[in-house]
Amino acid sequence: MKQIILAYLFVGLLCTALFSLLSYGYGAGYVYLYWREWQIQTNLWVLIFCLILLSFIVQMLWLTVKRYLSREQRKIETVFSFNQLHPYEQLAVVWLLNAGPDQQNFIQQVFSQSGLLKGIISARLYWMRQQYNEALIALNEANPMAFELAEQQRIEIFLSKHDGEQALTHLEFLNQHELSPWLNNVKEAYEQRLISLWGQFAAQFPWLYLHSTRYGHLDETAKQVWLKQLLKAFDQASVADLQRLQQRYLDLSEQIEVRPYDIKVLWLKILARLPELGMQHQQLAEHLLGEQFNQEVFYLWFEQQLLCQNPDYQRAEQQITLWESRYPALPVLSFAKWHVYMATGRIQDAEALLHLYPDDVLMSYLRIKSLLQGQEDLVQQLNLIFENNANFVKIKI
Repeated sequence: MKQIILAYLFVGLLCTALFSLLSYGYGAGYVYLYWREWQIQTNLWVLIFCLILLSFIVQMLWLTVKRYLSREQRKIETVFSFNQLHPYEQLAVVWLLNAGPDQQNFIQQVFSQSGLLKGIISARLYWMRQQYNEALIALNEANPMAFELAEQQRIEIFLSKHDGEQALTHLEFLNQHELSPWLNNVKEAYEQRLISLWGQFAAQFPWLYLHSTRYGHLDETAKQVWLKQLLKAFDQASVADLQRLQQRYLDLSEQIEVRPYDIKVLWLKILARLPELGMQHQQLAEHLLGEQFNQEVFYLWFEQQLLCQNPDYQRAEQQITLWESRYPALPVLSFAKWHVYMATGRIQDAEALLHLYPDDVLMSYLRIKSLLQGQEDLVQQLNLIFENNANFVKIKI
């Protein structure tokens, strides 16, 4: 439609210029039309304009009727071959079925005449075949106007090659690059794709992600994956990696309370492995337990209280008492208080707690342990059984 309108405008301008040249010094001419009872008197300018307008209207009507008839014909036509489909229908089927790997030749053929996307599509097909070097060569020949699309494809190739340094370099550059105007209509999809690439990078290279110069690249799901990967690969961290991780948490500590609960729990598990951030660990744990009681979070908090160099039993007892008033009938709080009483020499108070919760496994453990006092070999065997429990707390008293 746009091309037809432009063509008519071009023809109209051409006719105007030609007629103006021929009419110079002779006037606009005179036209007299007589048909039955109708009489029209005008000049050639009006006649030419009416003829062009009539031609345009007739052509639009013809195109409308043609498209309608073609569409109706397609509805009743029986399709026996993929090749019978219109190219845009073939592309739609490939997209809906995610059939790119099966229809690579067709896709290559469709985009072979595209000066803008030919190189990028070729690189994508090479990437599907795991021919990464050929894909990078194809991207080097891509149209500069499609720079952002080529960069995203290049990042995906580097991720597939496990080249984290190159992937980070291009992600950082693309993150600061101003989007080309012709991509503004798909800006949201472009940004989502970039966020997805950051998520893949963070999951694949969790420690290298800490080298990024800016934060906020990841959505909530990707953040959870990244933090879980950090925990899995914690033993692989260097001293510099741990320093970056500490700094990353300190930078976001002011906003940590407004983060989703699961994200905060994962950060708490990381802080438990960073002795230098013991105070931040305690603050975050108490904040989480203030929102809702989570037994795993409580274990992490209580473990830190007992394993620190100079345990503050008085403060720990006060905090446990506060949670008992807020979350009544939780055996784990009595379990923790028993250890505080024993550590502070309040044997009678500790023994009084043993009468609570007769069916709870933690309190049953304490009752058995209290009966085995002085029999260290049996206590060690009991501890061995208890330590195999998934909820074991490293208690050293």
